[in-house]
Amino acid sequence: MSNTLSSPVKENHNPHYNNNTDKEEILWRILWGNKLIIIIISLLFTSGSVFYALSKPNIYVASALLAPAASESGAGGLSGLASQFGGLASVAGINLGGSTTDNTTLAIEIIRSRSFIEKFIEKHNLLVPLIAANGWDIKSKKLLLNNEIYDESNKQWIRQAKLPKKTIPSNWEGYKKFLDILVVSQSEKTSMINISLEFYSPQLAQQWLTWLIEDINEFMSSQDKKEAQASIDYLNEKLASIQVSNMETVFYQLIEEQTKNMMLAHIKPEYVFKTIDPAQVPDEKSKPKRALIVIIGTLLGGVFSILLVLVRFYLK
Repeated sequence: MSNTLSSPVKENHNPHYNNNTDKEEILWRILWGNKLIIIIISLLFTSGSVFYALSKPNIYVASALLAPAASESGAGGLSGLASQFGGLASVAGINLGGSTTDNTTLAIEIIRSRSFIEKFIEKHNLLVPLIAANGWDIKSKKLLLNNEIYDESNKQWIRQAKLPKKTIPSNWEGYKKFLDILVVSQSEKTSMINISLEFYSPQLAQQWLTWLIEDINEFMSSQDKKEAQASIDYLNEKLASIQVSNMETVFYQLIEEQTKNMMLAHIKPEYVFKTIDPAQVPDEKSKPKRALIVIIGTLLGGVFSILLVLVRFYLK
């Protein structure tokens, strides 16, 4: 009589393993039993995200790459004088020229300043397109204005604004709106400046950015011309009362350098920023990312529907 040995069947008696398996099975049954609700809610979210994505107007971004131009303005001579006569010049209230970085940083901050932007908006009549525009007709290349805010036929503001806002937008509103569409950044490695401006119209985005670069160069040039002329007038006034010949030589050199500054401010259109890559009319929109909006909406719908089904089950 032979004994047949058979291996015993191993059973998993781990209660934690069984509990996890049971929970996963229950969860799957709940979701599968309510699959119609999940599908319907997900489709509703998808439809809503598609409608939202299609309702958003296209936004175009024009950008320009600039380099500091002050390094070409005879800074070497000024720095030499600054080392020799810096103390005298500071007493006289004369600026012998700072570093390129300081001048560039100053120009960048001026671009973002309220006074400069408000004057820029007023000079180029940008308040209406900034506040009232809500789209762009690519076929007719015409800016679309919100007729509840601005009456284009009568050239009149008609918006119903709540205090402290008024029917006619303030300079502060225009400044805040323009600041929202403007981005100015400088590379720490190369010192290159990138300026970008976004708007409904690709043509207007490019035009406004071109005007902005021209105006900041003109503004900085005008400021330096005024400072140089004031320095020259002051030096000439003091020169008449100087009796030491060596001091006369110093003053003449200072006057010469300030005259060079004024000359450069007159002849250089790109006084602070030298254009490396000018602003172009963008061919493609920057946003909205409609496909991404639909994907995110669908995912949110799926997550929301699953949570809703589970909450309903546990409440029961």
